[in-house]
Amino acid sequence: MGKIKRIGVLTSGGDAPGMNAAIRAVVRAAIFNGCEAYGIYDGYQGLIEGEIKRLRSHDVSNIIQRGGTILKSARSVEFRTPEGRTKAACVLADYQIDALVVIGGDGSFTGAKCLVQEHDIPIVGIPGTIDNDLYGTDSTIGYDTAVNTAIEAVDKIKDTASAHNRLFFVEVMGRDAGFIALRTAIATGAEAVLVPEVETDLTDLYHFIEKDYNPKNSSGIVIVAEGDKSGGAYSIAEKVAQKHPDYDIRVSVLGHMQRGGSPSQFDRVLASQLGVAAVDALMDDQKSIMLGIMNKEIVHVPFNKTIKHTKNLNPELLSLVRILSV
Repeated sequence: MGKIKRIGVLTSGGDAPGMNAAIRAVVRAAIFNGCEAYGIYDGYQGLIEGEIKRLRSHDVSNIIQRGGTILKSARSVEFRTPEGRTKAACVLADYQIDALVVIGGDGSFTGAKCLVQEHDIPIVGIPGTIDNDLYGTDSTIGYDTAVNTAIEAVDKIKDTASAHNRLFFVEVMGRDAGFIALRTAIATGAEAVLVPEVETDLTDLYHFIEKDYNPKNSSGIVIVAEGDKSGGAYSIAEKVAQKHPDYDIRVSVLGHMQRGGSPSQFDRVLASQLGVAAVDALMDDQKSIMLGIMNKEIVHVPFNKTIKHTKNLNPELLSLVRILSV
């Protein structure tokens, strides 16, 4: 591989707080290493359509604290085809972009892996997703902020729950993974948590509610991941209401507010570390890898591993919720 002179960066999939901090780090690390940096707008679709602009240091000033992504993000059906990826490779060649940094999740890395295999383009990935469900890294960019957002919301819900002796089912994001739900449940002192990874035992849930919740003198919080197999917060709340029509039950769905907001200190630092490490990896002739963090150390994880393997919930944390709800 020849010397890298131009590095492109794009964000793909769902946005996550801290993506801008990662973009900033990639751009400035590229410049530090004597390279030109190019921002690719609207993800892989923007790459196919040539939505590309050179970014200089001042272009990424004052963005480290901003949520979302200045490069925007979009899903691309066309990029999933060999023909679409060939178009993308031709655009990179037209702009003489030698290497690419992709900030996103497993779907983004799947596309990146195909582009490497089919066109031998050096690509490294930075894990940017609030779900924290990528194998090979202890934390993904945006996860810490999303959990803090959920915690703040649930703390406020607890105030009104206590004032009216209500039982609240609070739904947080997590279609395929319960990491946000589990951390939020522990941090807010919730009485129970329902996650996609564990089959919901309605008998156990009913037992907890009947034992610990008295509609006359207590309140309760149950955290539900949106992908829970019970069907989500509304579905489980309806089942409990049918069994206990005397309960004052409410449902609150936090939704996309968890994706927004200024990134936490942790996410800003993590994004900065991974952005610089991504450029360093490219300058060291690395490709088809994700940069992650394990035990506070930067690690290189092959795309194959992070795509194929599943990241599991910590069973000790699941037990913690049950122990602390007595």
